[in-house]
Amino acid sequence: MEKPYLLHLITSEKNASPFDVNMAYDAGWTNITPYTNVEQSEIQTLVQDAIFSRSTSALTKTGIFFGGRDTHEAMDMIEEAKKHMVPPFEVSVFADPSGAFTTAAGMVAITEKHLKDKFSQNLDKSNVVILGGTGPVGVASAVICAKAGANVTLVGRSLEKAEKIAGICNDRYDSKNVKGGADADKSNFFNAADIVLNTGAAGIQLMSEEHIKNSNTLKICADTNAVPPSGIAGVDVMDNGKVIDMSPSKCLGIGALAIGNIKYKSQHECLKLMYTSEKPVYLDFEDAFKFAQKSV
Repeated sequence: MEKPYLLHLITSEKNASPFDVNMAYDAGWTNITPYTNVEQSEIQTLVQDAIFSRSTSALTKTGIFFGGRDTHEAMDMIEEAKKHMVPPFEVSVFADPSGAFTTAAGMVAITEKHLKDKFSQNLDKSNVVILGGTGPVGVASAVICAKAGANVTLVGRSLEKAEKIAGICNDRYDSKNVKGGADADKSNFFNAADIVLNTGAAGIQLMSEEHIKNSNTLKICADTNAVPPSGIAGVDVMDNGKVIDMSPSKCLGIGALAIGNIKYKSQHECLKLMYTSEKPVYLDFEDAFKFAQKSV
């Protein structure tokens, strides 16, 4: 009998994400088993139960997916899993907490494409402001942009928290040029911004019409918020490079559905690579970004 494709979905949350389960099935995994409320100390046992229970030939049809809601926790889980593999007993691993890694990858990839196509500019040396930046999508977006050479301001309600998370981005992920900023000061950041990325909570507008009208350097505004009102004034969920009417610099808007289309493709390809690769792979937001760049 042919061995099934088994994906072990591990999360520290109370529930596994139905989104991730659906995506995994659609990518070709035939059986998905969730493990919830998992602590870091339990990773070794789960990983080694998964690798030692199948023959080495069947391990190419075995994978581990880390969900949850915390960027750094998911990355910690990847590292912990890697430590407890015993080659040739080793399986592929992919982390995408709350879909944050693939959402960030899709948003930055589509932004990068419009920046090149319409303004002949790269992310390198661009000034990027990330609203709601202390969450998982904001953190992943900040690191991707910074590693591409952008100057990134990660904006949150608390300056102390934003600066702390910016420091983690730089120290842990070798980003170097991420700084924190307070939401109260965001108008000043907009004045010099080439790109604004909104990764804040759904249904909250963080960039108003007045902000758009007073920002003369803007080129791209991308918004992950699909719930009215838009997170960035003048950006519709369907927009994919549409000029924002009130923008004096003819800034282009990118909406949540355009971003979501690339996010979906990126996550699908990562999930598929897990069982098609001849050797085990360890996938995070940087790998998701590479797939997103190919998909735009």
